[in-house]
Amino acid sequence: MQRAAEFAVECSDSSGFVEAIRVALAVFLRGVNVGGHRTFRPTELAAALKHLGAVNIGAAGTLVLRHKMTQAQARAEVARILPFAAEIVVCRSREILNLLSNDPFEGQKMPPDVVRFVSVLSGPPRLAPSMPMQFPPSGKWLMKIVARRNRFVIGMYRRHMKVIGYLGTLDRLYGVAATTRNWNTIAKIAKVFANDGPE
Repeated sequence: MQRAAEFAVECSDSSGFVEAIRVALAVFLRGVNVGGHRTFRPTELAAALKHLGAVNIGAAGTLVLRHKMTQAQARAEVARILPFAAEIVVCRSREILNLLSNDPFEGQKMPPDVVRFVSVLSGPPRLAPSMPMQFPPSGKWLMKIVARRNRFVIGMYRRHMKVIGYLGTLDRLYGVAATTRNWNTIAKIAKVFANDGPE
């Protein structure tokens, strides 16, 4: 893989987390492996970052760096390996574990056409729309936002082509970039962190 320029994203959450603290981290790449653009092999990225304890989570642009480091170090290391510039969003392990400790979907049986998701905001939201929200606002819903916890927007959507557009509106609704992953992907990240023990 060639050296890449980095599109840096500040990711401190509302708890006042200081980037200089060294912790295990989750890394999310935004807008990669989509429609044949900015493509790469996640397994190769994880292998290139093996010295950082990298674990490929099996979703495009999602990995865990198990060795403790700062957010700035993590972004720099990932950008160094990627063959293109990318928006790199980093979350500390405690953020992910806190999110999973109170599952908003617990006890709910989901229809087979409904997908649970989490959108990770690249920084503190500049806007705070009221919740819950549904899209479209009337009639049969295709996407619902059920909660926001600090920088995590939690919702569900039906498998429909229009959902891509609705997910794209989250940037405007919250005033910062949002990177979306399946809830199951977030749960896999949490499992890696939990197996490694607390920070």
